[in-house]
Amino acid sequence: MTKSMESVEERPKATVIDGRAFAQTLRAEIAVNAASFADRQGRQPGLAVVLVGDDPASHVYVSAKVRQASEAGIASFPHRLDSSTSESELLALIAALNADERVDGILVQLPLPNHIDENMVIEAIDPAKDVDGFHPYNVGRLHAGKPSLVPCTPLGCLLLLQERLGDLSGLKAVIVGRSNIVGKPMAQLLLNAHCTVTVVHSRSRDLPKECRQADILVVAAGRPGMIGADYIKPGATVIDVGINRLEDDAGRARLVGDVDFAAVSPIAGALTPVPGGVGPMTIACLLRNTVSAANSRS
Repeated sequence: MTKSMESVEERPKATVIDGRAFAQTLRAEIAVNAASFADRQGRQPGLAVVLVGDDPASHVYVSAKVRQASEAGIASFPHRLDSSTSESELLALIAALNADERVDGILVQLPLPNHIDENMVIEAIDPAKDVDGFHPYNVGRLHAGKPSLVPCTPLGCLLLLQERLGDLSGLKAVIVGRSNIVGKPMAQLLLNAHCTVTVVHSRSRDLPKECRQADILVVAAGRPGMIGADYIKPGATVIDVGINRLEDDAGRARLVGDVDFAAVSPIAGALTPVPGGVGPMTIACLLRNTVSAANSRS
């Protein structure tokens, strides 16, 4: 056995970052802030969730959002629409929600049916109620380093990193994936936190080498288990955003991330699991954004 292999085997396993526990604490803080808002304004903060179509995973996710909103003292206004709903009908609903003073946040569950233009729908939402943080106005403010509503998953990742590492200034961060939903806003949040940031993607050269430079590695590639031991700097903090559903030979489903947890755990300093890492933070940050939007509008 080589010395390098011995050192890996003897190194303690990475600390598992418990997203469920952190999200529970965050939801308790949100409930206090929501109650304070209700005392001042005489109403609860309001969240409208719009679901178009019959995707089972989306239905489960929307139900979880509505339930957790209620538990945090946020009024929910769910709208479940048939998959045949036209683009004009959806835009009319959004216009009505924009004008509804009971509604502080509007979330349209993605993906939408193919006959509906997602960009048009996102841009129709009042930026002050855009709790997903996808409207170009909020995207621009994030990139300008100004206060804005921030996409929920990257925000959850940032909060987990700050809880684990404290001040992020000067740390080298590598983001795997450049989507508008996770990769790009995550990079901007870390830039705003004074990290040195690199974004890598499917066309990047020598991806493992790039990732091994990272003190912070955030993976949002959508490829199960793609990040192995040779991608990890010893002691790095690894945030796995991937959620991939795999089936075994018997047809049993399980969720796995984009990071090979077993391979990476002996090398990383800290690592989020899948499930139980980033996922619970996404809904908690949606609720946080809703209360922030309510306070900004009051």
